[in-house]
Amino acid sequence: MAGAEEIEICEEGAEAKTERGDEKVVLQFLDSLDGYLTLMDSLNSKLREGWFDLASARHSMGTLRINTTLLDLKDHSASSTLQVTDQEVESLGSVHCFALSKWASKGGSGKGKDFSTVADSEMGSPRSPQLRHRGVSGEKPSEKGETTVLAADEEIKKERAKSLSVFGGLVSPKLRGAQLSFETALETLVEIANTRASMLTAFKRISKK
Repeated sequence: MAGAEEIEICEEGAEAKTERGDEKVVLQFLDSLDGYLTLMDSLNSKLREGWFDLASARHSMGTLRINTTLLDLKDHSASSTLQVTDQEVESLGSVHCFALSKWASKGGSGKGKDFSTVADSEMGSPRSPQLRHRGVSGEKPSEKGETTVLAADEEIKKERAKSLSVFGGLVSPKLRGAQLSFETALETLVEIANTRASMLTAFKRISKK
């Protein structure tokens, strides 16, 4: 009798553990779905803002200063690259992880610094498909992290100014605003890709149950 009771208790514990795992996957799916819809709305908003600022800049600066004939259409190294890796996530297993590298091919050497991920790694918050915790974190960034972020911001400002120099030395603030909006939209697209990968992986796990 004692052996049968022990087996029954073990089976109940295994079932409870499985149910908790299933609930976690469902929560991961719902959280990813919510994040996906939020990011899509943010993307649409940034794109609208970018096109509006670009139209305003072209109106104020004139069509001769902002047109496609000024663009350098020769082959050149990509200013931003996308890296795809597989990341192990608790309760989901292997999930594709997308990381954007801004100006990673700086100077054509392909060895430029990845300014898009420096801040995340220093702050200890890598982009990964984990459950989001709503609320304000009480942790403060370290002095080293702040210094690294400031240095990266300065380099990013230089690269932004360099890319707009083709339109002249003095450009409309609206053009800078359009540049920032489209840059943010690109970052949002990468976040959408990560969220979608997490959502689809969770959905597959749920469908197998």
